[in-house]
Amino acid sequence: MKKNKIWMILLAMTLLLASCAMARNQSSDSDSAIMEAMPMAAAEAPREEAAKAFADEAGSDAYTTSGGGMDAVERIVIKNADLSIVVEDPVASMDTISQMAEEMGGFMVSSNTYKTTTRSGLEVPNASITVRVPAEKLDEALTRIKALVEDQELDILNESVSGQDVTSEVTDLESRLRNLQAAETQLLDIMENADTTEDVINIFRELTSIREEIEVLQGQIKYYRESASLSAISVYIQAKEALEPITIAGWQPGLEAQKALQALVEGGQALVNLVIWLAIFVLPLAAVIGLPIYFIVKAARKRKHNAGEKAEKEADSTKKAK
Repeated sequence: MKKNKIWMILLAMTLLLASCAMARNQSSDSDSAIMEAMPMAAAEAPREEAAKAFADEAGSDAYTTSGGGMDAVERIVIKNADLSIVVEDPVASMDTISQMAEEMGGFMVSSNTYKTTTRSGLEVPNASITVRVPAEKLDEALTRIKALVEDQELDILNESVSGQDVTSEVTDLESRLRNLQAAETQLLDIMENADTTEDVINIFRELTSIREEIEVLQGQIKYYRESASLSAISVYIQAKEALEPITIAGWQPGLEAQKALQALVEGGQALVNLVIWLAIFVLPLAAVIGLPIYFIVKAARKRKHNAGEKAEKEADSTKKAK
């Protein structure tokens, strides 16, 4: 009986390890696709630390990096940037940006070159590229990319930097991960003391389900952390020939038309903002203040009118009595 029990435990543990390896490989493949070939770095917490975290979970509501309270919470922010620039040679600028990313410890995610035809029938090259650089070097990378243009006021068509704070999401995922790892440790201890084949099979099923959830959570945490450590920069590069303004004796009507169009857009935005403020703020406020005043004035006029009619009736009654 003792030998049979040992063989059952060994069989169950072998199946568990095999399923864990398969789940880990699937999770790794999924993470690679999501992160666009981002370098992978994952570490699994030891059982002893997981059990300790599970035991301390009841007395700790917030995950901190150093155990010093909410002030010590690690902020995890994903920063990305988009640029649209005009240069003389889009292909050469694209290669320069790719080389810059590698020098900074990042890499190129994707690149694309194509040709467009101007109104005059001239074919000009355009390019687009997406790179990832260490988040702490994002500002430096943007400065170097903007230095590729001749006139930053005219040749930088668009620039935007976005940030997403995912600290709360990562904190929640890590808390759930610690609970699942502690539950896994406890189930393994229970399996060692299982007496029947049915008990071993049931525990094995629970372990398989928990292990799958652990792999999913580890993949999500890895995605957030690696996205925060490497910022994505997408650059759309246009050829200067495609946007070269027409110049007549030093006068650039195309540039003036562009400025006029920009002024029109800004004027339209101001008008729409005014209408929004009138509809949402001014009109409801006027209604709240004006309606009581209106009814008060109306009631006063009605009372005055009734008093006048009453006085006229009394005067008519007095004349008839005489």
